[in-house]
Amino acid sequence: MTTTATPTTPARTRRSAVVAACLAVSVASLAGVLGLWAVFVDTEQGQLVDAAAVEGAVYGQTELWRMAERVLDVVSVSAIAVVLVVAVGIAVVRRRWELAVQVALVMGGANLTTQVLKYLVLPRPDHGVNTGSAENTLPSGHTTAATSIAVVLLLVVPARMRPLVAAVGAAYAAATGVSTLVGQWHRPSDVLAAVLVVLAWTAATCALTASWPPRPGPDVDGPPPTPRLQGGTLGALWTVALLAGAGAVAALARTWQAVPGAGTRSELLWAYGGGVLGTVAACAATFATALALRHAAGRRLRSA
Repeated sequence: MTTTATPTTPARTRRSAVVAACLAVSVASLAGVLGLWAVFVDTEQGQLVDAAAVEGAVYGQTELWRMAERVLDVVSVSAIAVVLVVAVGIAVVRRRWELAVQVALVMGGANLTTQVLKYLVLPRPDHGVNTGSAENTLPSGHTTAATSIAVVLLLVVPARMRPLVAAVGAAYAAATGVSTLVGQWHRPSDVLAAVLVVLAWTAATCALTASWPPRPGPDVDGPPPTPRLQGGTLGALWTVALLAGAGAVAALARTWQAVPGAGTRSELLWAYGGGVLGTVAACAATFATALALRHAAGRRLRSA
């Protein structure tokens, strides 16, 4: 006699908890974007801190730009299109239609949200801070594109490959974000906001995966990564996030107290270093969170 897979009450409860956690992360990420704008764009003090970081990027820029330019050259419309096709192709080959939808939502939603926020929603008040563009540049389009490229690959690959993809993706997103700082294309708050936009869409689509109806048969995510690999990757990413985040807070707090008098080489480098560390921390935390949410969303009841 054939039976139909029916989630038990504990399984339904767990799925509801995962969906709630994903949605909470999504809302918190969007709140973080608005918080960054409120502090670093809407206030004169915040604009001065961002400006100090941009000015500090001048030091050592000639050598660093040679590497940064190569990183930024990878981010283009064609690169996004290629990754989108590859990611959807992986989802289709694996017969994971919800992942194909997820890829489209993350790529399209994150990049569209960034453009709408930057050009239509978030203004940049004129506080007389002239470093960088006079127009609003938050969130960063390049960082959004790079982070979303890495995230969609994390979402569609088999479970055992996710820790490696998360680690590489965090490094790539951080390299892109830092490169925009090196080239003085963006302010630190622009980069952090871009990463949070991608995390918001990633968490929302993980909620979609968690709520997708389970189907009979073996776990379609394939063999899970070993607990040591999964835990080790999460531990490493969170360690980087916490250490870099602590350094960023210390450096930018120092700059906050120093402006508008932060004009010396030392003070500008502190601001620049704080922006770099903040970028690294945000990328590490984002990919650790994405890895954990994707793992939780994929562990659903699948029994014959």
